[in-house]
Amino acid sequence: MALPPVKYPASRQSTITDTYFGVKVLDPYRWLEDLDSPETKAWVTAQNEITFAYLNQIPFRDKIRARLTKIWNYERYGVPEQVGEELVFSKNDGLQNQPVLYRQRGTEAPTVLLDPNKFSKGGTTALAASEFSNDHRYLAYATSSGGSDWNQVRILDLKTNKLLPEELNWVKVSSTSWTKTGFYYSRYDAPKTGENNLSGKNEFHKVYFHQLNTPQSADKLVYENPKMALGFRIAGATEDERFLGLYLTDGKSDGNRLQVRDLTDPKQATTWTTLLASYEFNNTIVGNVGGEVLVLTNYKAPRYRVVRIDPKRPQEANWHDVLPESTNKLESVSHVGGRLIADYLHDASSQVKVYSELGQFQHDVQLPAIGTASGFGGRRADKVVYYAFTSFTYPTTIYKYDLATNTSTVFRAPKVDVNPQDYVTTQVFYPSKDGTKIPMFIVHKKGVALNGKNATYLYAYGGFNVSLTPGFSVARMLWLENGGILAIPNLRGGGEYGEAWHQAGMTPNKQNVFDDFIAAAEYLKANKYTDYDHLAIAGGSNGGLLVGATMNQRPDLCKVALPAVGVMDMLRYQKFTIGWNWAPEYGTSDDRAQFENLRQFSPLHNLKPETNYPATLITTADHDDRVVPAHSFKFAAALQAANYGANPMLIRIDVNAGHGAGKSTKLQIDEWADVWSFCYANMNVTPELQ
Repeated sequence: MALPPVKYPASRQSTITDTYFGVKVLDPYRWLEDLDSPETKAWVTAQNEITFAYLNQIPFRDKIRARLTKIWNYERYGVPEQVGEELVFSKNDGLQNQPVLYRQRGTEAPTVLLDPNKFSKGGTTALAASEFSNDHRYLAYATSSGGSDWNQVRILDLKTNKLLPEELNWVKVSSTSWTKTGFYYSRYDAPKTGENNLSGKNEFHKVYFHQLNTPQSADKLVYENPKMALGFRIAGATEDERFLGLYLTDGKSDGNRLQVRDLTDPKQATTWTTLLASYEFNNTIVGNVGGEVLVLTNYKAPRYRVVRIDPKRPQEANWHDVLPESTNKLESVSHVGGRLIADYLHDASSQVKVYSELGQFQHDVQLPAIGTASGFGGRRADKVVYYAFTSFTYPTTIYKYDLATNTSTVFRAPKVDVNPQDYVTTQVFYPSKDGTKIPMFIVHKKGVALNGKNATYLYAYGGFNVSLTPGFSVARMLWLENGGILAIPNLRGGGEYGEAWHQAGMTPNKQNVFDDFIAAAEYLKANKYTDYDHLAIAGGSNGGLLVGATMNQRPDLCKVALPAVGVMDMLRYQKFTIGWNWAPEYGTSDDRAQFENLRQFSPLHNLKPETNYPATLITTADHDDRVVPAHSFKFAAALQAANYGANPMLIRIDVNAGHGAGKSTKLQIDEWADVWSFCYANMNVTPELQ
C-alpha cells in the first residue's frame, strides 16, 4: 500500500572525529550519546511523532492489535518449584502486564505470593529473579524498573508474609545464593554524582555477603579485585552450603575462572582453591558428591562435559569424567533427586537424558515432539521435578516428571486461540558462502503455495554462544495464521553445535554470520518461499547488529529490515555500561587488527550515501542500559541522511522500557502490532485477520 513520503526531523551533524591507528573516523551524531540532554530528548520526541504518525495511517493496524490482544489472552504458567511443603509457580492470567507468583499447599487453592503488577503504575517494574532460602523461610527477590538491568533486592519472610526492612541497591549481573544466615550477591558501587546510571561504564564488580536484618551498608565484602576494573565476580553456594564457588571473568576472554571454598573446613573457609585457572572456558558447578564438586565445562570439550573435581586435589590429573563429551552439545545439567538430568542439543532441538550421580546412563526422557525442554530444577531429595516443553506451534506446556518411573504427565496445558495442527515445521540445511551447511527451521500453514510471493519473516541471532531453539510465540502466530512464513536459521556464532560453532562466528570470523544470514535469504527466494518484495529480516541486540550489517552489505536483499536494540556503533560499544563484556565476541577498536575488522561491518560506519535501503523500523527503548539506545539513535540519524528512495527509515522508541526482559504485556502487544503493520504495509499485503 502506498503511504505518503516521510519527512524526517533534522539531525544535527557535528565535526567530531576520532583517530584510530592513523585512521580518522567522523562521528557526526556523537551528541545523541548524551541521553539526558534537552537536544537528545527533543530529537527522540520528534522521531516518535514521525514514526507514530506513519503507523497511524496503516488502516489495519488497529485490527492487528485487536487480534494480538485476543490470542495473547490465555493463561501462561512458569515452571513450578517445590519449596518445602508448598509448590511455587508463576502465572499470567492472559493480559496481565507481569506474571504473578503463587504458592500452593497440596490441593488447597493457590494464594498470591508476589504480584509484580502492584510494584509500579503501568506494570513496568518486573520480577527479575527470586531465590528461596534452603530452610524455606525466606524469599530474596530482585526487581527491575522500566526494563533496566539494575536490580533492587528485597527479602520476604514467608512465615509472616512481611518484608524485612533492608533494601539492596545497585545489584547487576548477580546470583542470590543462600546460607543459613544470609546470602551472597554481586553489585557495583553507587554511580558517582552526575553520572548517568543507564549509560555510564560499569567497573569493579564486587561480591558481598548480606546478613538478614542488617542494612546494606553492613554487608561483608567477600571478593574484589581493585587492579581489574572489568569483569564480573559472582559467587554461588552448593545446596548443602558446603562449597562456595567463585566465577570470575576478565572482560577479554570468553569464559570464566572457577575457584572454590569449603565453608565447612576452617582451614579452607577463607581461602580460594582454583579449579580451572583459565578465563577462556565456561565452567559451572552443578552440584557436589562425596566431597567433590561436579563441574560443567567446555575445557578440552567444545561440546561440554561434566567432570568431578576434589578441591583438596584440584590438579587436572585427579579429575574424573562423569559425563564425557558427546557428539551433541551438552546445554545444561541439573543435579536433582540423586540424579543428573542432562539437556543435549541435537540440530538445535532438545534431547534429555538421565544419569546417576556417577554418570551411569539410566534412560531418556520422552519429549512430546521435536522442540525445546527447559527446567528440571530441584533439590537432591526431590522425587519429582517440573519442566516446560515448547515448539514453534506447540504452546509452552508444563510437565511433571517422576524420577523413579521416568514418566511425564501434563501439569498445565494452555488453551490458545490457535490450532497447532494447522501448521508444519521443517528443518533444512543450506550452504553458506564458504559451503558450510547451516540448519534452518521453516514454519508455515499447511498447504501454503510456494509461489515465491509469501510474506516471510527471517529472524536470527548468530552470537554469544546463544542457541535459537524451537519456541512458541503468540506474536508470531498472527503472522503464521495470515499465511506468512517464519524462518529461523542457526547461524555460526551461536551455541547449537558447541564452542567450535560459536568461534566460527566470533571476531575475526564475524563475517561468517552475515554470510550465513544472507545465504538463508537467498535459499528462501531460490526455493520459492518468497521474493525481495515479501521478505523481512529481523534480529535483536546482537541480532540487531546482524540486521544492520546485512542491510548495508546487501540493501537489495529484502523489502523490510527490523533491527531491534542493536549494537550499531562497533567502534565505541565498549565505552557504555557493560559493553566491555562483549570484547571477546567482537574485539574492540583499541586493538589495531580488531579495529580494522570492526570497521568492515560496523552498521553505523558502513552506510553509503544515496543508497536505496529496505524499509526500516528500528526499535529501542529509553531504559535499555545493556545496549544503550544511543546505538539506535545514531544509526537512525545516519540512515535517514544516507537513504535514497521512497522506503521509510523510522525509529520507534519505547518509553519506560529496556532491552526486552520484563517488558509489560501491553508494551509487547503495541510493539508487535506496529512491527507487523509496518511489514504488511511495505510488502503491499493486506492481512486477512480473523
